[in-house]
Amino acid sequence: MELEQKRGISITSAALEFELKNHRMSLIDTPGHNDFSEDTYRALIAADGIVMVIDGASGVEGQTRKLFEVCRRHRLPILTFVNKLDRPSRDPLELLDDVERTLGIAAAPVNWPVGSAERFRGVYDLRSRTLLRYEREAQGQYRAPVVLSSLDDPDTREMVGDNLYKHFRESLDVIREAGTSFDLTEYRAGRQTPLFFGSALANFGIEPFLQALIDFTPPPQPHLSDSGVVNATDERFTGFVFKIQANMDPRHRDRVAFVRVCSGRFTKDMTLTNSRLAKSLRASRAYRFFGRDRETIKVAYAGDIIGLVNPGRFLIGDTLHSGPTLRFPDLPRFPAEHFGRIRSKDTRYKQFDEGVKQLEEEGLMQVFFLSAGRREPIIGVVGALQYDVIASRLKNEYGVMAEIQPVEYAAARWLGSADVSSPGGSNVMAVDRHDRHVILFESEWGLRYFERHHPDVVLLAESPVTRATPVSSRSTKYGSRPQ
Repeated sequence: MELEQKRGISITSAALEFELKNHRMSLIDTPGHNDFSEDTYRALIAADGIVMVIDGASGVEGQTRKLFEVCRRHRLPILTFVNKLDRPSRDPLELLDDVERTLGIAAAPVNWPVGSAERFRGVYDLRSRTLLRYEREAQGQYRAPVVLSSLDDPDTREMVGDNLYKHFRESLDVIREAGTSFDLTEYRAGRQTPLFFGSALANFGIEPFLQALIDFTPPPQPHLSDSGVVNATDERFTGFVFKIQANMDPRHRDRVAFVRVCSGRFTKDMTLTNSRLAKSLRASRAYRFFGRDRETIKVAYAGDIIGLVNPGRFLIGDTLHSGPTLRFPDLPRFPAEHFGRIRSKDTRYKQFDEGVKQLEEEGLMQVFFLSAGRREPIIGVVGALQYDVIASRLKNEYGVMAEIQPVEYAAARWLGSADVSSPGGSNVMAVDRHDRHVILFESEWGLRYFERHHPDVVLLAESPVTRATPVSSRSTKYGSRPQ
């Protein structure tokens, strides 16, 4: 996206499929910015294993802690790469302690760095006793591994330098005596993370990490459904939609539903059932991805990520299957933390309506319509940076100039039971696209006050799941909302 290039950050997840030493890999690259954590969360649910990249200077950051809790709940195994060792970095023992204390998971070094920044000399493989030597003058390349018969080899001391060599040996003795040894069973159970060190930009330390992806990460895992456990080896096809992306191909303006295949064999033109709609559909156009590039596929298997062209019949969390009905758990939404009033700055209302509706289907925002007052809807997002993304995409993909003005709401809650005539104070009543009643609270205090004085009213932080009607079957014209 244009905004990604301007900001230098990822703002949406991207799926990539590639071959690695005769193994098929499905990789979901996720945004690292906290404002896009919901998109990252949905990608985690579709994964069997996680690659966690830690900045050698910063250590474990807030966003990492938040997403690690998702990994813990779903028992996802985590491979950790400590990056940017060719720049000033924290002591590796300190980084090791940071991972264990902050995330509450055992950290097992697989290799160990020799220095950092201008004194970075490479990484030492603890199992093979192999030193991968870093050559700064040949960035992106490195020599073939130098096999050492002993750490006391004079060539090693000369290569590293006396002072750095002494510090390296001392820290190596510490992790050997008091550190955690890598255990494949503990890793796959989500109780231990193997650590690798290197520099991604310099393409150093990447090869042993990629080899670990092949050797350590588990095959496609079972998934729970309302009909029991679905194993990857089951014959019938099952999968779920974890992402929807509009306008991936500017020439066709199509919408693509990203589907994680959980079991069975997908074939082009096969008939699938969307369990939410209880309707069948023909999967005539299916793709595999490498970022924004795509190619048509005829077959896919468990663990693959496929794209189905979405004619408005898919929502995030939909279960697709052949055979008897089943349903995977719905993907929860993060409660909105920022709210703003969105309005079109020109008269292209049809394009504006379509753009807002499709971006809502992607899970980029939640849309609320006030029961009384101005016609422009209120949008709720997890992070304020999403306002810029919404405005940018409306402009570049739908040709609409829009502005978003922040409004003083702190929380949105759906009514799960009982009717409320008035939410009281500065709180307001609204409805979502499905005419489900929502209260927008001006503050967290106002929310707690309402809960204390209305104990019979059930408030839901996540929107109730719609079982019968897809979002796109009902076109809402913002200009027709009553004043």
